[in-house]
Amino acid sequence: MNTNKTIDVIIPAFNEESSITNVIHDIPKAFVREIVVCNNASTDNTREKAENAGATVVDQNLPGYGNACLKGMEYIANKTSKPDIVVFLDGDYSDYPQQMPDVCRPIIESDFDMVIGSRALGELQQGAMQPHQVFGNWLATSLIKLFYNYSFTDLGPFRAIKYHKLLELNMVDKNYGWTVEMQVKAAKLKFKCTEVPVDYRVRIGVSKVSGTIKGSVLAGHKILWTIFKNLIN
Repeated sequence: MNTNKTIDVIIPAFNEESSITNVIHDIPKAFVREIVVCNNASTDNTREKAENAGATVVDQNLPGYGNACLKGMEYIANKTSKPDIVVFLDGDYSDYPQQMPDVCRPIIESDFDMVIGSRALGELQQGAMQPHQVFGNWLATSLIKLFYNYSFTDLGPFRAIKYHKLLELNMVDKNYGWTVEMQVKAAKLKFKCTEVPVDYRVRIGVSKVSGTIKGSVLAGHKILWTIFKNLIN
């Protein structure tokens, strides 16, 4: 797909030394301007691996998925030339970065504001998502439909959004509620949103959220709290 849009990529990464090189290498380089890896207080060689693979690395020593994404946004905000589109994806190689043009296409060709890469609509490798993740996605998207009248099938991390629309969202979540905050606020502001199918595989390494009981409970609580909090704000 030919595009004259400037696209930057933000990848939050905490201890992803075994996967981050694969993620960066699979991003279509001719399609993006810059890959920004947000090194989220990693204690392994994530920074070195990302730099060697050709990414720009910014350090965020405050733990939290949202904190890492916010650091990436801060870096982009300080650039002289701003992007037209920002793409978010994870650093664990569960996403298929080569599907990035598919995720961006509705923005480029049909002027959508935000596109969610939906794992529910794509090919899901056995074991890639735990049953509680599937249920949590269903519950969260059902509540968004009920309260905000916006239809999503997933809270997947692989997503694209117009840069100026991302700024309008005034993102503040510092950890587990990042993805749902983006979708709830987009719904409140009546953004033109859509989803595209994306494939999803078993991640490299152990998930810091769904791989632990504590992480799963905290993430579930934060997602529900974010949905209800934005009803009254």
